[in-house]
Amino acid sequence: MLSIGSDDTERFERLADELRGTRELKPNLFARIVADACTRASSLARAGKVRSFDRLILAEAWTDAALSLVELELPMWRLRRLVYDGGEWLCSLSRHPDVPIEFDEPAEGRHETRAVAILLSLVEAKRLLAATAPVSVPSVPQVRPVAADPFCCDNFR
Repeated sequence: MLSIGSDDTERFERLADELRGTRELKPNLFARIVADACTRASSLARAGKVRSFDRLILAEAWTDAALSLVELELPMWRLRRLVYDGGEWLCSLSRHPDVPIEFDEPAEGRHETRAVAILLSLVEAKRLLAATAPVSVPSVPQVRPVAADPFCCDNFR
């Protein structure tokens, strides 16, 4: 039996594979990323509250649109690193950017196109969030109250 988390993980992996295989972004691919991976941005778009984001897509300002999408979709995540090295961009998103990277679990994306690297890190962050979704079983053991009379053991001398 597949859980909802594994379905999400597979969907995010398909999106990441599609992004890795692209040479340049197109409006239809960007729209598919928003529709398939970005629930918050999709809701805001349906409500008409992301007009500036739509203008970025129409202008094909992909880097600004990708960064705006990260801000809309992952408000608790921050851009930790965006560097160009060896012919490709590396983008790292983090929930704890002030912590040394050795102790952090960033979501990373690598691609020869900067905006695609940012989108890959966004999809990876969404995959990480889906994989760590809360389970329905309480994580703290439930203890029944015991009928007893409390008393003080402190020595106040």
